[in-house]
Amino acid sequence: MPEWLLKKDNYIPEKDKDAFINKSILSILGVLTRFRLQTEARANKFGINAVLKVVTTFILIIFVSLTKNFSFVLISGVFLLVLINFLSINEIKYILKISFVVAIFTLIILLPSVFLGYGNNTLMITLKVLISVAFVNILACITQWNDLIRALKIFHVPDMFIFVLDITIKYIIVLGEFSLNMIYALKLRSVGKSNNKSTSLSGIVGTMFIKSKEVAEEMYGAMECRGFTGEYKVYNKFKFCLADYICIIVNVIFITIYFYFDRL
Repeated sequence: MPEWLLKKDNYIPEKDKDAFINKSILSILGVLTRFRLQTEARANKFGINAVLKVVTTFILIIFVSLTKNFSFVLISGVFLLVLINFLSINEIKYILKISFVVAIFTLIILLPSVFLGYGNNTLMITLKVLISVAFVNILACITQWNDLIRALKIFHVPDMFIFVLDITIKYIIVLGEFSLNMIYALKLRSVGKSNNKSTSLSGIVGTMFIKSKEVAEEMYGAMECRGFTGEYKVYNKFKFCLADYICIIVNVIFITIYFYFDRL
């Protein structure tokens, strides 16, 4: 038996920082979790069909954007708070986080106008952006992606636009899981201190590009074999219930309030 096999190996690898890899894993997991919650089957919290949800969100955003009355903006904010109370804690945190980030960015962009004497307009625009972004995020939280696709088809949105959105959502999950597995493999195989982490991560990006190209070719071949012509068809029709009629009444009241305050 060779002598080197009888010697004890006291190799102790040097400690290395892997905070970047850990943050990458957490960020990818966060994105995948949100998309999985959006696409999985779940109960309709408000009991309102997706078509009416899209119409309601469109009405709210349009009239909030058109108003010149600060009182109507505040009423829209109160209505927003009432809707948010029906959501879960995690959904509320997510909606408020995204909305405030966009609103703060808008405020920074409009900050020079404050020094020119347009502080009231700056505040109103910032609140409008905050409320509009929050309404869109509420729609995303309470509506499944498949229902949104059907609603867009009912509104005669072009099939190519729907196809791009649908495939993008699905393959974000597929490629996200693939990249997550590669980062896990990189972390498990990293022993000791490495000065070439950037090279390894760039290799992951290159592999992701090749994988996405292969997946696109496989998807094209599968759709061609199944006779897909690019046309989306809606087989399940939406049915109106009591919650839908209540939503219509709320929309009418909201529009009436807009025209009342707009004359003041």
